[in-house]
Amino acid sequence: MTRPAKDFFAPLAVGAPAPLRDNPARPSRAIHFFDPGNEKMAAKVPDMVGSVDVLLGNLEDAVKAENKEKSRQGLVDIAKSTDFGPTQLWTRVNSLDSPWGLDDLVTLVTEIGDKLDVIMVPKVQGAEDIHYVDRLLAQLEAKAGLTRPILVHAILETARGVANVEEICGASPRMQGLSLGPADLAADRRMKTTRVGGGHPGYLVRQDAPKADGETQYDAERTTYQQDLWHYTIARMVDACAMHGIYPYYGPFGDIKDVTACEDQFRNAFLLGCVGAWSLHPVQIKIAHRVFSPSVEDVAHARRVIAAMGDGTGAVMIDGKMEDDASVKQCQVMVRLADELAAIDPELKQQYDAIELEA
Repeated sequence: MTRPAKDFFAPLAVGAPAPLRDNPARPSRAIHFFDPGNEKMAAKVPDMVGSVDVLLGNLEDAVKAENKEKSRQGLVDIAKSTDFGPTQLWTRVNSLDSPWGLDDLVTLVTEIGDKLDVIMVPKVQGAEDIHYVDRLLAQLEAKAGLTRPILVHAILETARGVANVEEICGASPRMQGLSLGPADLAADRRMKTTRVGGGHPGYLVRQDAPKADGETQYDAERTTYQQDLWHYTIARMVDACAMHGIYPYYGPFGDIKDVTACEDQFRNAFLLGCVGAWSLHPVQIKIAHRVFSPSVEDVAHARRVIAAMGDGTGAVMIDGKMEDDASVKQCQVMVRLADELAAIDPELKQQYDAIELEA
């Protein structure tokens, strides 16, 4: 049985901050992962503030078991000594069934909860996982005297998680968004790929065999087209997030050197409705910032349509194409995102402002 609607926005612990009623629209084109226990990586964090939308202290899969506590303490030290300014600080804690997940939450919330914007929870199976984290965070926030709730981001890494994606999205007012976790999800589904995100040359469709003199030439050379292994999952994730007013993200793209394929995969996700992607290397930050920011041309066109439509009813012809009220809604999505990004990205602001001058 679910909670009554009137209780949904009540704090889950005495003294905890009231849950948010609106999901903050904070740009997060690139979620850049770093290991807080790696001294070389940790030393670079202060210099990255302002150059990336989200810095995420990773405590989970990429950290060896013997280094878990070191990385946790490293994140505490970094958070206490760094002014993150416009950059959000997130963390990915260890899974809820691990020996470290509970200690991650207790330590981080009570020691640096005022610095943390979002806690990413891996391998979420259903709403029950979010309910557990929701109640625990409320108790810890009350203990730490926090005045704002820490948001929760879930990773889809299991078939059960994908099957329960709608209930996960609606499990708590804390829900900030979802990310695709392709590697663990592929293993759980028994998919036959060892790649971390991206496509696979074996997942394709083939052009029909040609005919000659009434006979089908099955041995003739035919064109093939590689398909997207993740299209269904991303589309379902986007719909679930949109229904509940939270944000979908593409996860990791593991082949760091293949920047072309990375950009293609990020752009596919952007066009489908994702707002950002994970970055595993600084080169991917630049790709994500470029891909998940509307182009100047798209923003210029969107503004033209909105201006031409007036009150948003009826229809107009622009450059030989019919634009109507549905077009305005599409254009408003583009312009709203451009405005949000311009507020944190001076270079983009300059580009978008130039549109006004040319108009």
